[in-house]
Amino acid sequence: MKTVTCTAPVNIAVIKYWGKRDTELILPTNDSLSVTLSQDILHSKTTISASQDYTQDRLWLNGKEEDITKNRRMHNCFRETRALRQKMEEADGSLEKLSTYKVHVCSENNFPTAAGLASSASGLAALVYTLSKLFDLNVSVSDLSRIARQGSGSACRSLFGGFVAWEKGEAKDGSDSRAVQVAPETHWPELEALVCVVSDAKKGTSSTEGMQHTVETSTLMQERINKVVPERMEAMKKAILNRDFQSFAEITMRDSNQFHAVCLDTYPPIFYLNDTSRAIIRLIHAYNSTSPDGKLKAAYTYDAGPNAVIYAPKENMREIIQLISHYFPGQSSTYFTDPYNVIAGATLGEDFVPKGHAAFNENVIPVFAPGSVSRLLHTKTHDGPRVLTSEEDSLLNAEGLPKRTV
Repeated sequence: MKTVTCTAPVNIAVIKYWGKRDTELILPTNDSLSVTLSQDILHSKTTISASQDYTQDRLWLNGKEEDITKNRRMHNCFRETRALRQKMEEADGSLEKLSTYKVHVCSENNFPTAAGLASSASGLAALVYTLSKLFDLNVSVSDLSRIARQGSGSACRSLFGGFVAWEKGEAKDGSDSRAVQVAPETHWPELEALVCVVSDAKKGTSSTEGMQHTVETSTLMQERINKVVPERMEAMKKAILNRDFQSFAEITMRDSNQFHAVCLDTYPPIFYLNDTSRAIIRLIHAYNSTSPDGKLKAAYTYDAGPNAVIYAPKENMREIIQLISHYFPGQSSTYFTDPYNVIAGATLGEDFVPKGHAAFNENVIPVFAPGSVSRLLHTKTHDGPRVLTSEEDSLLNAEGLPKRTV
């Protein structure tokens, strides 16, 4: 028996992926670019065990056993990684025939699944990365990302830390559709993020279903694919390399807005944002427009869900947390845990008017009911997948069964 445990991070796109030109190979209609967030706050953990004694492949997700034969995307990842391992075994007869063994897979997220927090990206990235370590695959991270892409498109970006582009590629077989690192996490450590969990309920319209409706029915989508995204990709790469938050912030917010505009232009329309989401947008614009020096201090972005991710320089994060927690108060002890000791014991939501913002209108939005935002997660730009070596970290016991089930 051989067992490996790894974690993989969440990535949140600043140039959005939306739409496939090939639904089988998961080839996107446009390039995209994301920021990898710290696994200390958000991650998927996967343990995989391979043994010649196992009689079938088995899968447990968040404590529940799933029928692995019905998960076609996951099967793609198994097929591709096993094929690479088989080639290694054919070239070196001394290698253990791991490609022929059945596997037990156990995976958990430390955040809600399918609620717009990129759970499929981190989950499939963790699966592929753990398989690559289990099989000792000698492939580059970009090549590995092509396999992860076949499990979940955005998963390819979660195989790198820092700032990551998913190049859509041109080849019909998808051989050039892969992730590449634009800059490592050490390049811009001052950039941080606040995740506002507006809803942890499963989405009404899945990303897979929604994006194809958009491709088929939105007239705005062609403008986005052919003109808007190519220009923004180049501008965003430049902003990141120059650590230019002003450009980064404006492009991030504009692309989020346009992504949701094409969702509204889909027929029938797709609504991912709710009243709380839209109020956060208004609040961030009010915060930026009253900045003492006229500069942008924060940028919102929304994936296919109502949860806001607010990017900002580290120096602004304390007042952003106070601002959000005033207008969207929590109702549980887990609302904000202050992992980086930014609030340092102060009362959340008090002294919320940003200093120096003389023109800030306190009535720009109403104070929402407690729980409208269920959690605030303060996180940072950080690294790619990690291998965990402690037996305590394994999700499987010595018999290859989950330590925890529900």
